[in-house]
Amino acid sequence: MIRFDNPWLLCLLPLALLPLWARADHPVLNAWVALMPHDRASDALQRALKGAAVLALALLVLAMAGPYRPEYTVERVGKGAEIVVVLDRSRSMDQGFAGARPAATPRGTGPEALDYYVGLSRARDSKGKVARHLLSEFATSRPDDRFGMVVFSTLPMRVLEFTQKDEVVQAAIAAGEIGRGLSETNIGLALLEALSFFDDRPYTGSRIVMLVSDGGDHLDEVTQERIAFAARKQRTAIDWFYLRSANSPGLNAEAGDPLGAADTVPEHQLHRFFQSLGTPYRAYEADNDKSLQAAIDDVNRLENLPITYLDTVPRRDLSPYGHGVALLCVLLLLSAQLLEIKRWA
Repeated sequence: MIRFDNPWLLCLLPLALLPLWARADHPVLNAWVALMPHDRASDALQRALKGAAVLALALLVLAMAGPYRPEYTVERVGKGAEIVVVLDRSRSMDQGFAGARPAATPRGTGPEALDYYVGLSRARDSKGKVARHLLSEFATSRPDDRFGMVVFSTLPMRVLEFTQKDEVVQAAIAAGEIGRGLSETNIGLALLEALSFFDDRPYTGSRIVMLVSDGGDHLDEVTQERIAFAARKQRTAIDWFYLRSANSPGLNAEAGDPLGAADTVPEHQLHRFFQSLGTPYRAYEADNDKSLQAAIDDVNRLENLPITYLDTVPRRDLSPYGHGVALLCVLLLLSAQLLEIKRWA
């Protein structure tokens, strides 16, 4: 359906019929018109030129009325998932990885030295910067996915609703680099905010909450119950990309170890809580950019089930088409005028 921004201008359409009554301004004089033979080609050309004039005026009026095709939704089927990225913006994400620095410094100027210094420059990049770069590539490689995004530190911030538009997703990921994070991390509120993305949405394919963080959180019982209830209700998988910091025992600490990590470290407590949810859960521990890349590649390989989604086709302005065709008609009339015979030879 075509709509108009200024439909009242359509009242001017009858004026487009004026060329039908137009007469030549400078007729060529003849001794006797009856002596001229009937020329069907000339009559057809005259009707065509008058039709072009009528069409040009009509299209100009329509273009001034502002025609457009309104936005509409269309159902599409692809391979992918609905993914909510939960990106940690705490101050610790501005630091480097635990195992990012190469161990030994090679000598000379060969390929080994070049690889070393390239890796050293990457090691200076913060965990947050590396994560955003890889998430950007991940989103670009999955055109059928629908992405939402939450950034969090002390409180979660909902920065992107579900969309398939890559430009919008890239802008939201890049926005996470602005400013510096706070020292506190509240993963519980961030997860609840991420799970709320699926409220009142039909289940059309895989659902994933992708937590990208370098720390854990001590969740109280009420928060644990709310997260567990929402995860089971929404049938949502949780993927945790744990960016290990220096001096962190990681997620694989055993209960009863000498350091007591399994009982005191927030990351390990959160890891055990996710394992007890009864919903799909994968933990990826990354201590450098290569291990994080391997983790993202694994998710990219696994999450390729069919997904049905509604895509919004944006509004489309149709006035340029009217201007373009009207211009062609005017050029045709101008060419005919230039070829017009002003006098008999």
